[in-house]
Order: sequence, then C-alpha cells, then structure tokens
Amino acid sequence: MSSTRTQVYLTDEQRERIDRVAAVEGVSMAQVIRHAVDEYLDDRPDPEAALAATFGAVPHAVAPSRDAWSRG
Repeated sequence: MSSTRTQVYLTDEQRERIDRVAAVEGVSMAQVIRHAVDEYLDDRPDPEAALAATFGAVPHAVAPSRDAWSRG
C-alpha cells in the first residue's frame, strides 16, 4: 500500500495519548493514527452506496407537470 505524507496538528493531550497507545501496542505513532482514521471512516455511511441502493426504489413514481406546480 502506498502512503501519502500528511501533516496534522494535534493537541498535547492527543499526542501523549497516541504515544501511550503506540508504546503499549509496540507500533508506530503513524500506525495508531492510520488505524484510528480507518475506524472513523468505516463507521461513516457511504453516500454513493446509499444513492445506488435507492436508485429505482419507486419505479412507477410520476413527477407532476410544471403546470401543476404552485407558483406561490
């Protein structure tokens, strides 16, 4: 897997917590951050998948003609 160098600013507390996790797990700080980002992204809905899943959900739906629109 290729990687892209990315710079982020962390609070002192965030950095200390990441350092502790890395030390306990015996991994690098970068690995802890990549894992955290993966976990965050895995919990997010995929908007493209949601649209694809609903495409054609109401195949017989008919849009009203422009003449039927309320002009306010």
